[in-house]
Amino acid sequence: MELVTLPSLMPTPTGAFPEVPLLALDTLWFQVSGTICNLRCQHCFISCGPDNHRLGMMSLEQVLGYLEEARDLGVREYYFTGGEPFMNRELVPMLAQALAQGPTSVLTNGVLIKAETAAKLRGLQDGSEYSFDLRISMDGYDAATNDPIRGAGTFERIMQGILRLAEAGLNPVITVTEALPDAQTREGRGRFLEFLRRAGLTQPRLKILPLLRMGAEAGRQRGYAPWESLAGAHLTEDELRALQCSSCRMVSAVGVHVCPILVDDPVGGMGRRLKDSLRPFALAHPACYTCKVDGLSCTT
Repeated sequence: MELVTLPSLMPTPTGAFPEVPLLALDTLWFQVSGTICNLRCQHCFISCGPDNHRLGMMSLEQVLGYLEEARDLGVREYYFTGGEPFMNRELVPMLAQALAQGPTSVLTNGVLIKAETAAKLRGLQDGSEYSFDLRISMDGYDAATNDPIRGAGTFERIMQGILRLAEAGLNPVITVTEALPDAQTREGRGRFLEFLRRAGLTQPRLKILPLLRMGAEAGRQRGYAPWESLAGAHLTEDELRALQCSSCRMVSAVGVHVCPILVDDPVGGMGRRLKDSLRPFALAHPACYTCKVDGLSCTT
């Protein structure tokens, strides 16, 4: 896919929303378990849970179809998420197919990772010429900070998954949101890294994400305020290029979405095929404000 040349950017009229062209389709996301998850996290921006079937599981056949289209469009890397992706029984062969085409990552809560699962994942890494990453989500360095957000007993179960990956020779990225009050501070980050070292990760990797005030999080704390909007904003060329929707798309069992954040919102729908989504997107959703102001990137 050829890069799009940005037009000369003029100030956006008051009340209108800036549009982001798809400059290059570099990254493709797969919502392989839809909104189905084994946990019910209090800050989940799409309110995933065991009984949330608004978006269903993707099949291996669907994933293969999008991978073929992605290859033709020049996609460079792949991400698999949910819900909880390991609830999809076809995840491992899906990952194997993606790793035949490019660098691949999985976003998971880690609870379902058993020793045999970790061994299979290590085999995928060893069998591909491309990089393979796993991202484990948690929200505290002990049960007292994590479990109120992710559920009773989840801290210990998440740590077991992390350690099983480490024992298999894999070094997952640990993802923490600002639900942990000091996550963005230098002291808080240092404390978390030290906790991970003590837990057995010799070279810990940590990613901090802002909260998206939608879904379950809107009920836990608050939703977006009227002023949290990009209406009337003027974005420079560099600012447009920094937004993930300028270079990525998300696919699910029901079609193509503009990004991982708006996968369960009608405003994010862009058609059935990737070729249908190669068009600009208006930054009219409040979550777009978070992406712009906080520099949110879902990629590793």
